[in-house]
Amino acid sequence: MNPARTSVHGARTGIGRAHAKSILLGEHAVVYGTPAIAVPLHALDLTVRVTERADEQLHLRSALFTGSAADAPQRLHPLVTAIHAALALTTSAPIGLDVEIDSAIPFERGLGSSAAVAAGIARAIGDLTETPLDPEVVHDVVMAAETIAHGRSSGLDGRAVASDVPIRFRGGEVTPVPVGAPLTFVLADSGHEGSTAEAVGAVRELRETFPSRVDGIIGRLGGIVEESLDRFATGDVPALGALMDEAHSLLTELEVSDATLDRLVGAARGAGAAGAKLTGGGRGGCVLALAPDAARAADLETMLRDAGATRTWQTTVETA
Repeated sequence: MNPARTSVHGARTGIGRAHAKSILLGEHAVVYGTPAIAVPLHALDLTVRVTERADEQLHLRSALFTGSAADAPQRLHPLVTAIHAALALTTSAPIGLDVEIDSAIPFERGLGSSAAVAAGIARAIGDLTETPLDPEVVHDVVMAAETIAHGRSSGLDGRAVASDVPIRFRGGEVTPVPVGAPLTFVLADSGHEGSTAEAVGAVRELRETFPSRVDGIIGRLGGIVEESLDRFATGDVPALGALMDEAHSLLTELEVSDATLDRLVGAARGAGAAGAKLTGGGRGGCVLALAPDAARAADLETMLRDAGATRTWQTTVETA
């Protein structure tokens, strides 16, 4: 037996990993078929370890809950869905599992935590059962979980947490985004949980009430994504930052920002960020700021914490 799949107690184990993502441009509009760009957050990752049990029970261990999967709170139902979906694809024999999740990804912050957990689970169960899972199969497992987590899902999170490079996503199709110069971002946590499902639902209701106005905003958010591709390719930090600023203003018009997010965005701009905006569903969650250069990212982090951010992280998108 492969030692990597054997625990200290002799039981078979499997390991799967994934990372967080941040939507740089196009959130909410992507639900209606326009493009979006997401960047990987390698500093925020997770490891899932699954160990086979002698019985047929599922047992979970994570920062949110430890115990039988049958007793898991509703917020962990996507996780349980991912386990069953992966098992259905990898083995016909019922097996019990201990599922341990070690995650540095903040949950309910719009960073793809639920998608990353599902991807990690699929890879870990594939590893345990020695079943090769291609990216499309892993994505199917993630989408099963995301449907439970968020209702209607564009599929962006599932693709982004599995990609090591920035991606352009539209209608399920993914293409890598060429980057002409390193781009350093600072991510700031507002300290408030955000519900993507609730925010997406609110935008849908707003669109039903003001269809022409909201469709215009959605169209412009998609246009910003397309304009940004040349800025990425040339490494034009000021121009990319300006597009981020415009996108935040449009998301505010969609009523998915809030006072805390706006304060952090303003603090980032005041501290010299090239641009800043909410990232993800909004109404809580995080702000993403583009540093003028890597040397000033630390000062930007300090200013954001002084403005009330509960946590900050740096990430650099390298040239490709």
